[in-house]
Amino acid sequence: MKAAHAKIAADYDQTVADVIELTEIPAPPFKETARGQRMLEKFKALGLTDVHVDAVGNVIGTRPGKDRVAKALMVAAHLDTVFPPDVAIKVRREGDTLHAPGIGDTTVTLAALLAFVRAMDAAKLQTPRDIIFVANVGEEGQGDLRGVRHLFSASPLKPRIGDFISFDGSTVGRVTNGGVGSRRYRVAFKGPGGHSYGAFGLVNPMVAMAGTVSAMYKIVPPTDVKTTFAASTIAGGTSVNSIPNLILAEFDMRSASPANLKALETQFLKLIDDNVAAENAARDTRYGKISAVPELIGDRPAGTTPAADPLVTTAARILTAGGYSSELGASSTDSNIPISLGIPAITLSAGGGGFRAHALDEYISVERSAFVKGITTAFDIVVAAASIKR
Repeated sequence: MKAAHAKIAADYDQTVADVIELTEIPAPPFKETARGQRMLEKFKALGLTDVHVDAVGNVIGTRPGKDRVAKALMVAAHLDTVFPPDVAIKVRREGDTLHAPGIGDTTVTLAALLAFVRAMDAAKLQTPRDIIFVANVGEEGQGDLRGVRHLFSASPLKPRIGDFISFDGSTVGRVTNGGVGSRRYRVAFKGPGGHSYGAFGLVNPMVAMAGTVSAMYKIVPPTDVKTTFAASTIAGGTSVNSIPNLILAEFDMRSASPANLKALETQFLKLIDDNVAAENAARDTRYGKISAVPELIGDRPAGTTPAADPLVTTAARILTAGGYSSELGASSTDSNIPISLGIPAITLSAGGGGFRAHALDEYISVERSAFVKGITTAFDIVVAAASIKR
């Protein structure tokens, strides 16, 4: 381990260079191919075995352990960022700070995976179990965890995975052992439409949509487990002097409690029906009635890896020993999928701190001592996790 730590410190410049290089390869949602190809090349150059791209675009490579039959540890970081193709990505360095959209969420952790492998190789370290390294697609937004969802549903690797660690973000100190689930809907409110003056009095899908939003915000959420909702986007209409025939609205509901999330979703869907019926009763339907079609566009399952699970306690112990807070928490990450299936999973960070995630002015700190310490601590957790017996 001492030799591995020395390699991480010696490779500081290389790891920072990897962060910059990978950040400047755009990876918008559903368009991660170019960045994935570069990670493929890097995995191969490091000598990982069975390096390949799977059916959905995940880049995968294995570092064999002593026991090839034992369930493997999977270590992942997502390729995609939230930024669309028209956002120019160029890293700007100011002293110990690197500025660029997507650099902290979570390109820095892709570079950390490479640093982990280099350190293991330099120290000739062989873990008890295989470690399967993954640069996965589809974590952000409407990617809806599609990369990891594939790994735990249709991938031939599924039976081999015993534990899962996702690295996401660069502020070390928290163990995300709870998966905040979400249900996301795009609702099409439809109506006959017409002239705003000449057809005044006809039913209007905008009213049904507005009533749904207003009623949603009168819901009192449960307090046992944080449960949230949001009316998020709206689109539609023909012109300012037209009654619209179509209004599209998107809604987000979240909770780490599957029961709370289900109850909220049930209330929400009833509100749509109630407000469609109210608008049809309130105005003229001679040319047609209002209808609403809810389309599920996001489904992230909720759940928790127990605090007493060896994966959680191992991560917390190493973080505490390193002087970090090691608090447990819940969030919406790639770990949601294995957690929901009862497979021990956590999400951690690696680096020297990051700020303004999902913003154009996103940045991370690469101050040498903090950055090396953050990568080293994350590395120690991976090595220890690969020693857990299942």
